Amino acid sequence: MLYFVFKSALSGVLIAIISTLARRFPGVGALVASLPLLSVLGMLWLWRERPDPVNMADHAAATFWYVLPSLPMFLLIPFLLRRGVSFWIALTSGCCLTVVLYLLMTWIGPRFGLKL
Repeated sequence: MLYFVFKSALSGVLIAIISTLARRFPGVGALVASLPLLSVLGMLWLWRERPDPVNMADHAAATFWYVLPSLPMFLLIPFLLRRGVSFWIALTSGCCLTVVLYLLMTWIGPRFGLKL
């Protein structure tokens, strides 16, 4: 249980640092947020709990393929915001687009041999 609390606290601190940094320096905050820090932490936690190279390779590969459908969200949100759409509607639209693209990736990916 203590390990779970540690993992949660460290991950939360990273998110807090990124949001604080982005408040003062949006570009730097975006750069740090775009780093795969949480993915790397996730891999570290997974490796510690299950040090299996095949499992880790499958996890890393699937993470790559699932990052791709999330990218259009970061184009849609600023597009909508710059056209006067409210933040909450823009964010919800971006999240909905991402969910639809995740579902498509999950459905289409295996048909092309992707192990998701």
